[in-house]
Amino acid sequence: MILVIEGLAMCFILLIVCVIGISKDGPVGLVCFYEKDVQERVVELGLTTEKQIRKRTVIAAIAVTLPTTILIPYMVYGINGTKGFWSSFIQMVIIALISNIFDRIFIDWYWVGKTNAWIIPGTEDLKPYVPRSTAIKKWFGTLVVHPLIFALIAWVMTHFGF
Repeated sequence: MILVIEGLAMCFILLIVCVIGISKDGPVGLVCFYEKDVQERVVELGLTTEKQIRKRTVIAAIAVTLPTTILIPYMVYGINGTKGFWSSFIQMVIIALISNIFDRIFIDWYWVGKTNAWIIPGTEDLKPYVPRSTAIKKWFGTLVVHPLIFALIAWVMTHFGF
């Protein structure tokens, strides 16, 4: 049950990152998450600049990566008190899977794909904003890359006596 709560906490953090990211400039605020053709169109339309996109990419990457790589291991080792490679690895993967499935289904498929909240005027012809190829890459990251990262974290932590 604690893993589900921790996974939901990670979902909430991701949701807050998205809400804050679009709160000032609408979806243009997180155009860094869109495909390159959408980013180029937004620059052409004068809604932002390439420099601003690069800046927001760094900020968004930090806002998404830090909770995943720091908070999830903290939950497993610091809060749950887990020891050993396998139990730590499995707990981190479960927490991340809950968050990533929320991201893939609620944010990408529903919020971005099915509502008007993420439409940037002048780019509608470039929809879907999360094309199939990108969705496949994101699912690959969810099911393969993140578990590999958590395997590495669990391995390192095990060698430090956790």
